[in-house]
Amino acid sequence: MDIADILIHVHPDLVAEQREKVEEALRSNEGIVSVHFSSKHVHELTVAYNPDVINSATILEQIRQWDAAATMAGL
Repeated sequence: MDIADILIHVHPDLVAEQREKVEEALRSNEGIVSVHFSSKHVHELTVAYNPDVINSATILEQIRQWDAAATMAGL
């Protein structure tokens, strides 16, 4: 299984409860290996996933339910 990583920037004003919901929602998807916000930079979300099962566009689309301006920075 190949694993890809992406870094997504969300608005830094996204509150902790919303960040937790983002993580929970992403973890519920098949193909997501790891999801976590940076403890130092709360606007940075790293997602590890299996690209054979889910793609980065789908992941970003789900995150945009909480932050319409979220952007993918890569990794």
